[in-house]
Amino acid sequence: MTREILLLGNPRLYERSEEVKEEELDSIRPVIQDLHDTLMDFRAAYDAGRAVAAPQIGVFKRILYMYIDRPVVFINPCLEYPDEERIEVMDDCMSFPGLLVRVSRHKRCTIHYKNEQWEDCRMELEGDLSELLQHEYDHLDGILATMRAEDDKSFFIKEKLHQP
Repeated sequence: MTREILLLGNPRLYERSEEVKEEELDSIRPVIQDLHDTLMDFRAAYDAGRAVAAPQIGVFKRILYMYIDRPVVFINPCLEYPDEERIEVMDDCMSFPGLLVRVSRHKRCTIHYKNEQWEDCRMELEGDLSELLQHEYDHLDGILATMRAEDDKSFFIKEKLHQP
């Protein structure tokens, strides 16, 4: 089911999410499907969107959903940074379509997480995927890209939106 995406200014976006417990796996499966449906719906409307965090649809559990070439579900993710090298990016978000924010992110990260079978997994990321997962991970802690802006001149309106 497609869910409403909480938009910038909604105070719930600033809440910290709770960890998923193993006994909750069956109850979060519909949430994972909703994350998929919501991401696909956003893609159809805006021609953008690679990942979404559960808090963006009002579910305050530590779950990320990414769909690039295949779906990946990150349950209780944890990020590590192998070095301090950073990249500057123009960040956008499903919670503020049409707005770009210049932020600095780590160039590389390792994400540790549980999958849908509650198995321990890890993924090494670099560049745009590293930035993407850092962005989504921030949502789990109630942090938006607007809060990571380089300075007060780091906000830009997208020229063209593909909304209905």
